[in-house]
Amino acid sequence: MRYVLNNRNQRGFTLLESLISLVVLSIGMLGIAALYVEGLRAGRTALFRSTAVTLAADMMDRVRANPAARIAYAGGGAANNCVNQNNDCTPVEMAQQDIQIWQNEIAARMPPGSDGDVQFALGAIVDTYTITVSWPEPGFPAPLTYTLSARL
Repeated sequence: MRYVLNNRNQRGFTLLESLISLVVLSIGMLGIAALYVEGLRAGRTALFRSTAVTLAADMMDRVRANPAARIAYAGGGAANNCVNQNNDCTPVEMAQQDIQIWQNEIAARMPPGSDGDVQFALGAIVDTYTITVSWPEPGFPAPLTYTLSARL
């Protein structure tokens, strides 16, 4: 049996087939664009989470370096600039300076509306410090937070 190709039946794509393939391609491209945007959003969130971890660890290092201040870290900070003067800082002055520097770092490195807080709980043997960094993140109903607790 011999097959003969009939040239009259070979026409190529019709306009309808071309439009359908264009719609399918467009939907695929929109999906790729949505994945790209979601990847950017996840990268932004990861960056702020990493920054919050670094800032909380920085504050904990400051607390460890000044154990005599204890509860002074739980209060607000004040820019007393005692470090740049010729006299020595008291532990409380150093704690206030540390809190002020830390708050300035949060304002500079985190999105607007971010906040940092240090809580102090006096213990019989060891004291507990809880450091919290919170920041607003688009797409989340409440601010995201990172909390670091340590017993010193």
